[in-house]
Parts: sequence; C-alpha cells; structure tokens
Amino acid sequence: MPRNIVLLQCVTSNPLHVPSPFSDAKPGQTCKDALDKIRFKSIADKSALEGEPNMEVRISFDRESRTVTIADTGVGMTKVELIENLGTVAKSGTTNFMEQLGGEGNEDLSMIGQFGVGFYSIYLVSDRVTVASKSNDDENQHVWTSMADGSFAVGKDPRGNTLGRGTEITMYLKDDASEFLDDYKLESMVKKYSEFITFPIYLRKTVAETVLAEDEEEYEDGNEDEDDLEDLDDEGEEDDEDESQVSADKIKVGGVEVPLGEGGYDPDEDSVHDPSIKKEVFKFEWVRANDSVAIWAREKDEVSDDEYKEFYNNLSKDGTTSENWIHFKAEGEVEFKGIMYIPDEAPHDMWDRYYDKEAKIRLYVRKVLISDEFDDLVPQYLNFIRGVIDSDDLPLNVNRESLQQSKILKVMGKKIVRKALEMLRKMATTDAEFEADKDEKGDVKKAPYIRFWEQFGKSMKLGVIEDSSNRSKLIKLLRYKTSKTGEDDWRSLEDYVGDMKEWQQHIYYIAGADIDTVSKSAFCEKLHKKGLEILYLVDPIDEYAMQQITEFDGKRLMSVTKEGLKFGDEDEDLVAGREKAYNKKFQPLTRFLKQTYDKNVAKVVVSQRVEDSPVVIVTGQWGNSANMERIMRAQAFSDSNKNSYLNAQKTMEINPRHPLITKLLDMVLEDDRSQGAKDAAMMLYDTASLISGFQIEEIEDYNKRMLRVLKDNMGVESFDLEEEIEPEEDEEDLEDENEEDDGDAFDIDDLEGVGAEL
Repeated sequence: MPRNIVLLQCVTSNPLHVPSPFSDAKPGQTCKDALDKIRFKSIADKSALEGEPNMEVRISFDRESRTVTIADTGVGMTKVELIENLGTVAKSGTTNFMEQLGGEGNEDLSMIGQFGVGFYSIYLVSDRVTVASKSNDDENQHVWTSMADGSFAVGKDPRGNTLGRGTEITMYLKDDASEFLDDYKLESMVKKYSEFITFPIYLRKTVAETVLAEDEEEYEDGNEDEDDLEDLDDEGEEDDEDESQVSADKIKVGGVEVPLGEGGYDPDEDSVHDPSIKKEVFKFEWVRANDSVAIWAREKDEVSDDEYKEFYNNLSKDGTTSENWIHFKAEGEVEFKGIMYIPDEAPHDMWDRYYDKEAKIRLYVRKVLISDEFDDLVPQYLNFIRGVIDSDDLPLNVNRESLQQSKILKVMGKKIVRKALEMLRKMATTDAEFEADKDEKGDVKKAPYIRFWEQFGKSMKLGVIEDSSNRSKLIKLLRYKTSKTGEDDWRSLEDYVGDMKEWQQHIYYIAGADIDTVSKSAFCEKLHKKGLEILYLVDPIDEYAMQQITEFDGKRLMSVTKEGLKFGDEDEDLVAGREKAYNKKFQPLTRFLKQTYDKNVAKVVVSQRVEDSPVVIVTGQWGNSANMERIMRAQAFSDSNKNSYLNAQKTMEINPRHPLITKLLDMVLEDDRSQGAKDAAMMLYDTASLISGFQIEEIEDYNKRMLRVLKDNMGVESFDLEEEIEPEEDEEDLEDENEEDDGDAFDIDDLEGVGAEL
C-alpha cells in the first residue's frame, strides 16, 4: 500500500478516543451512492439491472465468526476500481462517476463523497476486512482483503458470481466490538443514521416462532433463511407426509413414542405445557429497518396533516404530540429543505438538559444523517424545536468539528432561526382570530400561542438575553401578566402600547416574587389610581431579560421601584412648587432620618409616588432592585463581596401627607434626641424595607426595638426576670407519704418479746 494508507490504517486501528464507524454516516451513504449510480445508468440502459433487478441494502451478522456484513446491489466495482478506490485515500468513486457524467452534460445527480477516508473508519472495530464486488463492466466477481497491516490482496472470488451485481463488505470484529453482534443494536443504528434513505435496507433478524413439536427438526439448525424454508425438495415432502401419518397414531414424549387414544397418551389441546402441541424455535428472516418516509423532500401541498403528525411521532419517539410545524425550502447561498415542529408540551427534563450537545434538529445530507450533536446549528434557547434539515450543499466526508466551523453551516443556522421565529410569529398572529372553545374535558381551550408561551415562555426570555441579532423579533413574542389581565390572560408589549393613555410616555413594570405581592405593592398605589397599566415580572429571569430591553416602539421601559419615576400628566409648575414647600417643611425630619439611618440609605426625600403608605425605599437606576438582590442571594454560588458594587443605593421616600410622618415630624421638633423618636424612625425603616421587598439586615437590633415598643405599649417597667416559682405539693402525694409512714410503725410488745428471748 502507499505510505499514507499505512499511516491511516495505523491511526484508525489504534485510536485513542474516536467514535465507532457505525456512528458515521459513511457506510449508509456509500451504499446509497452505489445504488444511485446504477439507477441513473439504468435510465439510459435498461440492461444495467439484468444482473440483479432489486436495488437494496442487506445487513447481517454472525456471532460465531464475529462478522458483520453490509451488502448492496449498486453499481459495484471492477478489479481495477477496487485497487484504486480502496488503495488511495481521498480517491472517490463517486467523484470519478460525477466527472464522467459531467463530461456527458449530465449535472442533475447530486452525489458528493469520498470513499477512501470513510472506508478506513471500519478498522476502528475490525481486525480484517474483505470487500467482494461485481460490476456490469467486469464478467468476474473480485475480492479485496486487508488486515490493516499495510498490505492488501485482490483476486477473483473463488465463490463465483454470488452477488449478481453490487458490493459486499465483511468486517471481522475486534474483541471489544461485540456490541455490534446484535440485531437490535444494528437496527437502532440504521434507524438513526439511514432511516430516510430511499432504497430499502433489510436486516437479518432472529425471530421466535411457535411450531408443532413434530416440525421442530426443520428449525433445529436455526440458520435457514426464509427462502430455504419455502423451497423443499420432493423427497422431503414425501418424508413429511409419512411422518404426518405416523403422528396420527403415535407421538414422541421425552424421545419415546407413545400411542394415542385409549390407554395411551392423550394430549390436552388447551394445555400450553404440552410438549406435543407447541414448541418455540428460532429462525432468521429479513426485516426492513428503514420504513420511514422523508416527507420533507415532497411539496407541502402533497403532505397531509396526518402524515406530518406521524412523522413527528417517528422523529420524537417520546409520546408527545405536535400541532404546529413549518415545512420550508431555503434558497440562496445555501439551499436546504426541512421540517420543524413545536411540541405541544415541554419535556419534564427540559431545563435539566439545557446544555446537552444532542440537538433536537437533525442534519442530513441527501437523506443520510450526519449528526444530531451540532451545538451551533440552532441556539440553545430553541432547543425545544424538533425537526430535520436536509442539504445537498454540505460535504459528507468532513468531520463534525470541521463542519461546525463551516461557513455554510453558520448560514444554515441563521436561516433556521429565522424560520423558527417566523413560525412563532404566525402562531402569535392567529391568536387574535382565535375563538375560545371547550376541549374534550369541558375546559376552555386556550389560544395556540398562549399554550406555547405557558410551556416555553422562559426560552423566549433567554433568547432576548442571548440572541442580540434577533432580539427585536423576540421582544414581540414576549407575554406578560399585567394589572389589566385576568387569571388566564397575557399581554404583549404591542398590546400595552396600543392601550396607553395619550399623555403616557413610559411602559411601567414591577418585579417581585409573585403576582399577589406585586399587585398590592405600595409602589403601584398611584399608578392604580391613575389607571396606568403595570407589567408584572414574577419569573426570576424576567428582570434579567428586561435589562436588555431599553425601549419598545419609542416608549422607554421604567421600573416603578427605582428613582426618577414620572407619569407624564403632571403640571410641572405645580409639582415644583409643592416639592419646594414640602422640602422646607420636612427638612428637620429628613435630616434626622438620614443621621439615624447613617449608611443604610443614601438619602431621604419627600415622595411624589406613594399614595396610602407612609414610606417606601427605592433604588438607583443602575443598581440592583430589591427583587434582584433576593434572586442573587438565593443562588448557591453567589458572592456578596464580588457583587457589592451592584447592591442597591437606597433612597427613602416619605409620604408628607401620612399621619405617621407628620407625627414623627412633631416628635423630632420637640426632642430629636429622644429614644422614642429614634425607635419610631428605625421601625419606620424596617417597615419600609419589608414593604419594598428588602430583607432586614440587623435582626438583633430589630428584635430589641420591637421589645422596647411592646414594653412601652404594655406599660412594663423593667425586663428584669422574676424569681423561679416554688412548686406546691399535691394533697394526694401527702396522703401517700403518710400511708408509707404508717406501714413502717411497730408495737412495743414486740420489743418486750425480743428482750425475754435474749
């Protein structure tokens, strides 16, 4: 062999860590190419199929000899072609065939492949390989043999012309490749990588069959093919007839003939344990392993809804269903066809497997699976979409790592994302025309996109965070609960903007733990009074996504829990005048509160946002909100010191019209050093923290303040503890003690008797 062949065989026969060749699409594609060639030739020359009219692939294995055989009835190879194609790396029989066709002006057959490199991958599991091939251009069938030792032999097949036409590859497996000596394993590999090949692939499987005990001898070897079992010679038929006549009078039980009828052995026809009635034997038969149809290659109008649903079931194999799909053909720099589905329900382990490499969209090249582990074909946030993509523009022979860096693959990925978002946009559009109806259980059926959102809404929010190029499209797909929605209703940002008041300039939102909490928040009091709609962000990921949305349709998004809140309907002169007056009146109180709170707050100001509550704590525009601090604290590996610069810069806003605030102002004016004023101020701060969603930091001081307040309100003079109480003895216990004392008494006469004896 050439030196490069020897080196390649050494690498493939002694790999450090490489996948099995059966996980490569090459074997299936090689057979398909060979069959495509003979089919193309038969169009011009009908005699091309005379040697073997069927165009198919057959796979079998033999446990005793440890071999796996793959045979096709394709174009086959001559002796010269065996040497050239199997003895030179990157020498492609398909490429040569295309060059010949191209020279004849035929350019409509798309076959791209390299035989050499792909073929030698079988040495990953094989010690020795033999290739028998018969071509119409050669009257003899030849065999190529190599043991990966740098040499090969080619000669006339001593078995004669057993193939008729085609190629048969026999692999003698290594000791660590026994897993492939199993029909289930081979069938699963065929279904995964070659399920949609046009030509039938048959697998020789072991099947169990129940027969009469007298017929067991026909199956005792267990190696008869289906055709052999059907073709019995005349002599055998006569023997069967004689045997059937004998069996009418006698039957074998444990190897001994026993007469039937009276006094003899009379079997029970209903007994499953009667050995004379039934016997389980094993035989071989050819079963088609690729019965699925590549419906993506057909026109959309030619595929029914039932076919789309059946194809999804074959694709998913998890019992889920899908009512939404898109069948498309992409053209331009790269052309491909595909079908993508959105499952009706999210998998239960969807987020546990978010970063798994296995993609739900499979990449095919001419109906042969290349891989389902492309990380970059679709972004992670679309990992719930399932489907197939089939392209003729991708090279089949390159490895997965090279293909991931391919410019073609990146272009395909962008088009796939656009098609997926287009499908979602159409779903969202149809919701406007959806008429609510009841399902089989009597429940009100939800609109298609709302059903999707409740299952996969978190994925769309992740898309807003991760996919900047498609962010504007994804933002339109977001849905929120708001102050104007019911229990089962959702609103888009377009819906919000469409219902805004004429003077409204911002889109308002509030983030919190749940809808009940945020809807009753003190921050929303004035907005409720003005009739302004508020977005409720109650998913932990909502606020992360909102940080990527600065505005929508010219309207800036504004958090109601941060400083700088404006409504748009204010009389600026009136607001400025009141602010000046309030600041002057409450200056002693704001100064006192700032001194009392020290570093806990950055400043204390008079509020324009609160309506009924006495006080709230707001945060700066660029710091973390109270909800974000809560989320970050809950993270297992959070580092409070590392993110301290993002901690909220708190501003306390007091309600100048609330009686507690005016009373506290009077207390400060009367004596700003009194403990009562300080305790009231700190209790106000604690209350504001809880109202605003913050945690109380200094629990010890908080407990002491609460106890002092209780002490004053209840009139307790001191916290000194009373003496321990002395337990009282029970009257029954005293009586029992007296009875015991009575039992121990003795008579004086007893003493006298004792003395007399002495």
